[in-house]
Amino acid sequence: MHSDSVMLRPATELAAMVRRGEITPSELLEHAITRYERHNPAVNAVVVTRIELARERARTADQAAAAGEFWGPLHGVPMTIKEAYDWADTPSTWGNPEWAQVVPSADAPTVTRMLEAGAIIYGKTNVPLMLGDWQSFNAIYGTTNNPWDLTRTPGGSSGGSAASLATGMAAIEMGSDIGASIRNPAHYCGVFGHKPTMSLVPFEGHTTPGNLPEVDISVCGPMARSAGDLDLALSILAGPVGDRATGYRVALPEARQTRLSEFRVGVMLDTTVIANDTKMLDRLQSTVDALAAAGLNVTEAVPDIDQAEAFENYLMLLRSATGAMFNDADYAAAQAVRHRWDEGDHSYQALVDHAVTMSHREWWQHHNRREGYRRKWAEFFETYDHKPVAVSDGRIQLRSPITRHPGQRRIPINGQMEPVVDQLF
Repeated sequence: MHSDSVMLRPATELAAMVRRGEITPSELLEHAITRYERHNPAVNAVVVTRIELARERARTADQAAAAGEFWGPLHGVPMTIKEAYDWADTPSTWGNPEWAQVVPSADAPTVTRMLEAGAIIYGKTNVPLMLGDWQSFNAIYGTTNNPWDLTRTPGGSSGGSAASLATGMAAIEMGSDIGASIRNPAHYCGVFGHKPTMSLVPFEGHTTPGNLPEVDISVCGPMARSAGDLDLALSILAGPVGDRATGYRVALPEARQTRLSEFRVGVMLDTTVIANDTKMLDRLQSTVDALAAAGLNVTEAVPDIDQAEAFENYLMLLRSATGAMFNDADYAAAQAVRHRWDEGDHSYQALVDHAVTMSHREWWQHHNRREGYRRKWAEFFETYDHKPVAVSDGRIQLRSPITRHPGQRRIPINGQMEPVVDQLF
């Protein structure tokens, strides 16, 4: 019998063990449940479970494997999913008490794809209110803690996902990201996350009640404990559904490089737009040095883009997108003070109020500028294959309940209190 530490291995390795007959799906699931029972009381990452349903599915997977039949590349691998995904007969509240009774009757297409690949889903993981924060607290499920330090946050909005992976309660996960909601918790918890190109992974089944279209900038994507797992998960999740699937197919090219020396890495260690913690810069420099020592071609490089203007452009489009889901009262409150931005108040809150209420004509102007930035980045990546950049300090300490808007929050960086929203850069 394997120790439950087996759940700390990559999902691809666990799937290979099942195929070789070294472990059964039921045994794997019980290892995951053991870790859930041991770690979840402290971290509060998995907030909804259907354990008996998972056990029944695992037994069926056992029988299939014994007969030499495998449902897909994740046959028998235990996983959890972010609470905002539709998983039939479980709540999709987005951490909003007003939606506590929202229980979809069908699975999101992404959930279906993971199940068809053979995964065993047994639970859903915690999120902040409306997925709108870099921590994971809400009034329904409470606070998720960082498994490496329970006094700190695992990040957000996919904080429960990252904590579930870091503790070995799940081998693979599904997150979503509009303003670092995959990247931030992956960074805080020491796991892997991928924010794909918008629309590459279907958004259906990850929308607020009554809303059908995907939200601008927002994407769905995988989280895991290895880059190889992300690669496999994306191959399972990518591709359109519904009417678009009739005519569109995903055919991603293979990597051009076969040796490390063929990679060209452009490095931008710091920026004048936001404050970066010197300890993080030092850590990033050591990573860059290791890349160079491994044989990669590393040079300092900055794209031909005004970074401050690009950041403002992003914030305008981001808050226009999230503001589309404002209720009538919040929209009216923003409308009443939207004039402050035009009158020269360029605070973050003034930007939010303006962005939420902008006309479609103005939105298109911001969108047009965004497309210009995209072209500049495309030109940059004709020369470089990868670009490591600095990030703000990941050692944030936030305790529940968190009620203040992230835009009002400050964190210590280099001895100064800096706006937490700068992390969006």
